[in-house]
Amino acid sequence: MARSHVLLGAGDTAADLSIRRIGVADLKDALRLGLADFNAMPTHAMFLCLIYPVVGLLLARLAFGYSVLPLLYPLMTGFALIGPLAALGLYELSRRREAGEPTSVSHAFDVLRSSSIGGIVALGLLLMMMFAIWIAIANALYIADFGYGSPASISAFVHDVLTTSAGWNLIVVGNLIGFAFAVAVLAISAVSFPLMLDRDVGAAVALLTSIRAIKRNPGTMAMWGLIVAALLLLGSLPLFIGLTVVMPVLGHATWHLYRKLVVSDGSPRPTYRAEDKGRRSAADFPAVLFPWAK
Repeated sequence: MARSHVLLGAGDTAADLSIRRIGVADLKDALRLGLADFNAMPTHAMFLCLIYPVVGLLLARLAFGYSVLPLLYPLMTGFALIGPLAALGLYELSRRREAGEPTSVSHAFDVLRSSSIGGIVALGLLLMMMFAIWIAIANALYIADFGYGSPASISAFVHDVLTTSAGWNLIVVGNLIGFAFAVAVLAISAVSFPLMLDRDVGAAVALLTSIRAIKRNPGTMAMWGLIVAALLLLGSLPLFIGLTVVMPVLGHATWHLYRKLVVSDGSPRPTYRAEDKGRRSAADFPAVLFPWAK
């Protein structure tokens, strides 16, 4: 029964959820609303996304310090593969603001008490697995072109990649494979995580609904994917600092894009376990960081 709920939620099927046609104007409006959410909740969004530049800097240090420089670019682009999962708290804050509910930062973690958490974890594990496979493939491509040796220096690495046939093969094949991964993740997660936050539908229903949204709006959603990729690239420069703005805006905008794409008003809402108001312990992290939250 629990396994069935993870996949199917409260019983709806993907066919029960209507998909609207949207256009470029809707993408612009979603970004506008996402920016409005960010302006209204800057502290919350910055807190939730501060980890991205920190992790980026750590990954850069790891690359330069432990001879995994060839994996720096795959790691940077790989952020897009796990971004839909990492932005979960942002979707929740946008949902609460739209509904007129409190939007303190502690509420971003209410999803942990949601009946949809099983499906969210299932799809999250799928994205994490795809990220790991992408890194493994990128590493294998580099080894196939340049062998197991580490670059002698940054300049030597850049020279080998940009001026040799092996380097161009790495660039072309690697980016084609990366593009395939990006398309797959877009199809899987375009609306799936916001949908599971909003409705008790399960992982399988959310995934199929996301694919249906792509199929009904192929051109518009392809443009959305390009917008996301371009903004993430800009946000990664310099040293990932721009992600503190790009990630929250995109996360909030994704919620509004979901609301434009999916008609879900007839589906059951997720239920929430009662919150323990008693004494908190370290096991309650991250809620213990906000002792003033009631």
